[in-house]
Order: sequence, then structure tokens, then C-alpha cells
Amino acid sequence: MNDAEVLFENRGNIGLITLNRPKALNSLTHNMCVLITKQLREWAISPSVQAVVVIGTGEKAFCAGGDVVKVSLSFKDGSKEWRDFFHDEYVMNVLIDEFPKPYISLVDGITMGGGVGVSIPGDFWVATEKTLFAMPETGLGLFPDVGGGWFLPRLPGESGMYLALTGARAKAADLYALGIASHVTGSDKVEAIIDRLATSEITNNDDVDAILKEFHTDPEPAPIVPVMDMIDDHFDAIKLDDILLSLTNDESEWAQKQLSILQSKSPMSLLITFEQLKRGATAERFRDNMQMEFRVVCRAMEGNDFHEGVRAILIDKDHTPNWVPSSLSEISGGDVERHFKAFAIAGEELNLS
Repeated sequence: MNDAEVLFENRGNIGLITLNRPKALNSLTHNMCVLITKQLREWAISPSVQAVVVIGTGEKAFCAGGDVVKVSLSFKDGSKEWRDFFHDEYVMNVLIDEFPKPYISLVDGITMGGGVGVSIPGDFWVATEKTLFAMPETGLGLFPDVGGGWFLPRLPGESGMYLALTGARAKAADLYALGIASHVTGSDKVEAIIDRLATSEITNNDDVDAILKEFHTDPEPAPIVPVMDMIDDHFDAIKLDDILLSLTNDESEWAQKQLSILQSKSPMSLLITFEQLKRGATAERFRDNMQMEFRVVCRAMEGNDFHEGVRAILIDKDHTPNWVPSSLSEISGGDVERHFKAFAIAGEELNLS
């Protein structure tokens, strides 16, 4: 097998991207982001490529996120590799959102963080029985970036805020019910979908939709539907404190479980995420949201919690992060606002020219 981190193939009428780090659950590296961006720019103007499809290799994952251990070590070493990673990943995210041809993500397996970013901004998101989706960043001392500020607040009701703050995992039925997944199919149908797309004339999204419908099967009832009223009741708030108080006052098992989950997350990450989704909901364009997220991630890297989360969850694996500050009451509105301010030097902003 080709040992390149990401593979590109012109197959019939499509360009096929294969994320190719199965032992690392296809987690994104800086190099992968740069290569995907370069290839997409070529395919965007290539008459022979009518659509782009992205898949992951291996049995477990589509893409489990970014290589955040390397990112954290880069910051601690004083290099700028961490900044280059986020910058070029976000440039890739915007390019996918603005890609002029149909972009189809066949999401067969674990999909978190960076894996969401390489798929969600596209036109079609196809889940299988193996799909496991989450944006778990508040438990890692970060926030749901790669476009979370854009797509999460546009989900039904307060489901986006719920997913963002708790890091809740979702499978195909929930993903389809929430509109994250445009279609659901069997894992054994992925290759057939690719072949069908490759041998079909694709002039627009309607052509792709018609093909994907041939392979679509409505999933079982979504587990999230019976709790949507509770999600809306508890997570519709002007302040994060209101969510916690609402959950505290509800003695139901579901509410108390969500409260316990939130209390385990980074307090700073929770506040940043809450503000991110409120601001992202009013953004006019995906790229505007990504400009915001780049400012936030650069400031977040300067704090304690991301590096502590990486240590506790991914390096030492003791799962006992020491969050600093350790409580919401220690964080002022100014502490949160600082993350969202424009850079003093214009050249430090996300470069989308």
C-alpha cells in the first residue's frame, strides 16, 4: 500500500481523496492539509473532474481529528509549526466550503475534530453504521473549531450548543435526524458509491443527490429525538451559568448526567465555546467564522488548558486534567473577550486571499 499520508486519484469523472494514516485513525497533519488544499485548487479548474469525494482508509476511522500532540509540543518548543497547522487547516476548510464543484464526504467510521472540518463544509455528508461523530474539544481544553462556530448553531433547536459543550457522541440515526448527515448507507456500499459517481455525468448537486438516494436507507429512530425538548429547555440560555443552573434544578437522570459532564470540562473552554457559537450564529459567511476561530485558537494556545488536556487525555492518559482557572467564577468576561479580538498586526490574521 502507498505509505503517503493522503492519496489523490482521478477516477473517472471524480477526484478521490483518501486520508491514509489508518494506524493514527487518519488524523490530519499539517502536510495533509497543505496537500489537500493544493490538489483541490487544481481540481477546481480541471475540466475532467466533475466532483470530489473524500474517504478514509482502514476499518475504524474516517478521520479522528488533528495531530494535537504534535501541535502542543510545537508550541512548547517555541516553533511556529502549531500556528502553520491551524492556519493551513482553516484555509483548507474554507476552500472546501467554497469549492465550485460537488464535494462528497463518505464518512465511514470515527469522525472528530479535524475530520469534521475536512467533511462538514462540503455539500454531502454520508454516514454509515460505523460512523461515530463528536466535537469533544471542551474536554481537551480547546473549542469546536474547524467550522463548529458556523454549522453547530445552525442545527435544529439547541442541539448544536448541546453537542459543542458536552462533546456528546452521535451515530448515523442522530446525525441524519439533525441534518448533519445528508444520507445514510451501509459501509459495504461505499466502494459502489464511489464507482457510481466516477462513471456518472455530474453537472451539479442534484446529480449527486440522485445517485446518493439510490444507496440511501432511512436509519432507525434517532435516540436524540426524545430528549430534544430537554436539550432545548436547558441549553437555550443567554449565559453559560444559566445552562448549568437549569440542569442543576432538574433532578432527572438525563439532566444530572449532562451537568456532571459539563463540570468535567475546561471552564475556559466552555465559556469560549458558548461565545463562539453565539457569534458564529450571526456570521454572514463561513470564511468570516473561520477568521474568528483562528483568532481564538491562537489565543487559546497561550493558555494552560489545551496543553494540559493533551497531556491528560492523549499523553499520560490519566484523564485527570488540572484546569486553570479551575472554575467559571474565576473567569471574567474580559478573559473570554480577549480570545476574539482582532490581531494588532493585520498580517497575523487568517490569510484567505
